Amino acid sequence: MAWRTMEVSEQRIRFVIAASLRSASMTELCQQYGISRPTGYLWLQRYRASGVVGISELSRRPHSTPARTDTEIERRIVELRLQRPDWGARKLAVLLQQDGVPLPRITIHRVLLRHGLVRAEDRVQPATHRFERERPNQLWQMDFKSPKGWGKPVGPLSVLDDASRYMIALDGTWTTRSEAVKQRLTAAFDDCGVPEEMLMDHGVPWWNQQSSGGWTKLSVWLMKQGIQLRFCGVRHPQTQGKVERFHGALEMARRRRGLPDASQYQGWLDDFRQEYNHLRPHEALGMKTPASVWHPSERVYRPNPPEWEYPTGSEVHRLEPSGQLKLDGRRWQLSGPLAGERVQVLRIEQRVMVFYQRTLLRELNLATQGSTMVEP
Repeated sequence: MAWRTMEVSEQRIRFVIAASLRSASMTELCQQYGISRPTGYLWLQRYRASGVVGISELSRRPHSTPARTDTEIERRIVELRLQRPDWGARKLAVLLQQDGVPLPRITIHRVLLRHGLVRAEDRVQPATHRFERERPNQLWQMDFKSPKGWGKPVGPLSVLDDASRYMIALDGTWTTRSEAVKQRLTAAFDDCGVPEEMLMDHGVPWWNQQSSGGWTKLSVWLMKQGIQLRFCGVRHPQTQGKVERFHGALEMARRRRGLPDASQYQGWLDDFRQEYNHLRPHEALGMKTPASVWHPSERVYRPNPPEWEYPTGSEVHRLEPSGQLKLDGRRWQLSGPLAGERVQVLRIEQRVMVFYQRTLLRELNLATQGSTMVEP
């Protein structure tokens, strides 16, 4: 059965559920979710018309471009870029200004984009604001470092606490196999406790691009510990900015200090982690060390956690061994790694939202028999 994938913010999903179920007045709900009443009514109207697809973020790109840059000026921009391929829009703007053609930097950048003259790494949009959790262990960021310079298939696995920058783990698994990563995370949970949330990219082994649901056995194992999983946007590494900055510090140390024999890599990583956590002052922490700010989580790792408890009165179904949901005489494919797990079904007229724990997996349309996968 075909499905389509849609990214929708959790705030909008929760709002339309509450508004559809009339759990409070529209005024109270809009105040609770920090939106205006017109926005609230617009989200609800879109959801009733199109489901979760209707409340996804719409493109702000204009339908027409009447102010598009004159052809001759655009040709000049391209010419200057080809002459100086290492110059960006800001520097090219200076040359154009000297030629008597004042143009905003963004206009020049858009011309370069249209002509394919911007490198892929320069196309990533900068984060509009910086986010940071208030307390240690509210969110851990996790990622693999680039293998460049390590002589391994993948670089070290890094797990960093968002609020304190404390390095929870820095391990050379040298593989993305879920068994190896699970082993290192289990050790981290035993030593440091369990976080409330974890942030990662859409990569192996916590995400499967080929799966109908995207989930993997490792991601399901993490959710069973009551961890809310967050995934950064595709080609948007700024979302994991803190672990990326740590990787920058790690790379600088590798280049300037050098590495020992490959058999001693883990000892080198352990020493660097000790130094980073306990000796190296951090500017974002007012020159304090991460270890002076961080403390272990009070949430204890459970090798055999109990099943998730859904709210009293919820409609709950257990998925079949194939990962399918049998609902109203029909089977819907959800996710193989979730086989045998209990999911919550929330019906809103002819649409059905399917949740695993707190995460919306999929929206089913009973009227059209359509299915929309919602990426977290």
